[in-house]
Formats: sequence, structure tokens, C-alpha cells
Amino acid sequence: MNHHTISGRILTPQGWVQGRLHHNDRISHIEADPTAAGDQLILPGFIDLHVHGAGGTDIMEGGDAASRVARLHARHGTTTLLGTTMTAPPADIEHALRGLGAVIANQAPDSAQILGVHLEGPFLNCQRLGAQPPPVSTGTLEQVQRWNAIAPIKVLTLAPEIPGHLTLIAQLSAMGIRVQAGHSAGSYEDGVAAIEAGLAGFTHLFNGMSGFSHRSPGMVGAALAHGEFAEIIPDLQHVKPGALRAAMRAIPRLYAVTDATAATSMPDGEYMLGSQRVMKCMGCVRLVLGDSLAGSALTMDQALRNLVDLGLSLEDASARVSRYPAEYLGLQDRGQLAAGLRTDLVVLDTQLQVRRVVIGGHAINLAQGATQDAPVYA
Repeated sequence: MNHHTISGRILTPQGWVQGRLHHNDRISHIEADPTAAGDQLILPGFIDLHVHGAGGTDIMEGGDAASRVARLHARHGTTTLLGTTMTAPPADIEHALRGLGAVIANQAPDSAQILGVHLEGPFLNCQRLGAQPPPVSTGTLEQVQRWNAIAPIKVLTLAPEIPGHLTLIAQLSAMGIRVQAGHSAGSYEDGVAAIEAGLAGFTHLFNGMSGFSHRSPGMVGAALAHGEFAEIIPDLQHVKPGALRAAMRAIPRLYAVTDATAATSMPDGEYMLGSQRVMKCMGCVRLVLGDSLAGSALTMDQALRNLVDLGLSLEDASARVSRYPAEYLGLQDRGQLAAGLRTDLVVLDTQLQVRRVVIGGHAINLAQGATQDAPVYA
């Protein structure tokens, strides 16, 4: 296999190194050389654990939809993602899972690697649906096992206060599934009980869950007081900067997700999110019928820039889009740049714009699959 070299400022677990990164499908070594040419920034590839769509395509369409979604997100530096489902009748969820399973088994070389599924619904609380459709149900181990046999479920969102779900959390945790609280009307006490049962994280923190107040801390309070991990959408619409900063101080490994929809990298207009009609207008995605936010049009490179604009160091922001999500899933082969790890990386210019993306040692074509609003950097 051919060996390749990339020069510039390399973000390693020990800090920045001016030098050269040597690789094939794995990183062979990082060579420090202060005289190495280039001020480009070489970061670990982004890992997005909550993706519904992009480029006019929604994961729930099934077929090769997931492949098209992964191809577009790769152009924005995402090298690993989870295809995320919506609440729907079982037959519709299974249709989406069959499509995901086929794509996972036969990954396209110019796309982000789809590791598995984030099952968001249908085990939710009807009081906190947000943009989720109404056919919710109580989860059972047998149902999850059937769906997991179609496509590997890595993350599962549920409302822990629903009777029977505490037992389910323990059962799913034993299967290696990371269970998250989301679309939940549960109390602080419900959240603490769920953590004790094996709850691992929280889905789009602050959104779709009982909020925090000093007399009623809610599910948000349980996350802030006890959570080690949680996902958050840093598009600066779902969560305002002050709340983002508070969460980053409280939750040690708070990580970014996009919750991206079919509207991502598309012009303003109407799109589908599962069975829901949504409207993208001025970068914001909302339900057509109602005013609820409905996922986002965010990409991970923009998430990184937003975090830096909030005042985070590039090292800290990078951890929240790469290392922490890798650690959350227990992935030891990615999320950082070090010898022996997968060559999943993104090269940025000094304005933090994407110049190059390498996935499993393969440099992707950034122009291929670009859409109207998607900037291309050759």
C-alpha cells in the first residue's frame, strides 16, 4: 500500500506538532520538524453521532439514502457518523434500518464511515416530542434485539420515566448500546435513577427534555449534576451561548452533534424529516405545521468554528467534535492523531475552512456531491 505524507501543524494528544504525518490506511508515525512547510492545520476527523440527513436526503428513505448522506457530510470533515432514525411505525423503521444495514456492510470510499445506528424513538414521551411524529411506544428488549439484527444500534434515545424503561436501560447497556435520555418529561430524580441503571448520556441537551430551574432541576439538572457525557447542538439556535458555556463547565465530556436534516447544505425551502414536513429558512429548520425546531442544517466544520467563536481553544473544540464522541462509543482506533490509529483526518486552513479530508487513508474528492450552498475547497 502506498505511503503518503501531509505537512503542517498537527494536533496530537500531546499538543501541536509542526512536522509531517506519514500514513497509509493507518498513521505510521508523526515526525516533528519545525522547518516543515505549511501553516495548514491537521486535526482528527470529525465524529457525528446524530445525523438524520443532508443534501435533500433523509435516512428514513431507506435504500442508499444513508450513503448519499454520508458522502455529503464527509465534504465537511465528518469521517465517522451514526445514521439516526425518527419515530415511525415499526415497518418504516425497519425499512430505514435495512437501508442502513446494507450501506454499513458496503461502505463507499468517498463517504464518512457509518458505524451504526442512533435509534431516536419511538420509545419517547409524547409530552416532549418536539419534531418527532406521534406514534411513540414503550420499548422492549425483544423489539430492540430484532432491530439490532437488521443494523447495529450503537446509541438509543428513550424517555427514562416511561414505566419499564429503567429495566430496559440496564438490559441495553449490557448489550453494549449507549442509552441516552431524550424527548423526556422526566424529573431530576428520574434522570438520576436512569444514570444508576446505566444511562450513558443525554440527547441534544436542553432540547426535548424537562428544563432546569432551581426548584425543579428536571432532566437537564440531572445531566448537569451527574452527566459525564452528553451531546449538544452548537448551531447557536438550539442552545444559546450562555447555556452552552454552562454545560461545558458542568459536563466533563460534552460533545457536539449536528442533528442534521435533509435541509443541510441545501437552499431555503421545504424538506422531509422522517414523515414530518420541515422548512429551512435563513439557516434554521422548523416544522411546517408548528414552530418547533426540527433538527438543524449544521455541519461539523461549522460546529467547530462556532465553538472557537465562543472562545474555546481549537484543541478544546476539536476534542468536542472528535475525541469525546470516540471515547463515548469506546472507539480506540480514531478520534485522535497518533501512530497506529486510522488515518481519519481533516486539513483546515487558518480560517478553519476545510481543505482536505482523509478517511481510512483515502483522500476524498471534495467537489463530488457538493450542493448549492455547500462551499467547496479543493
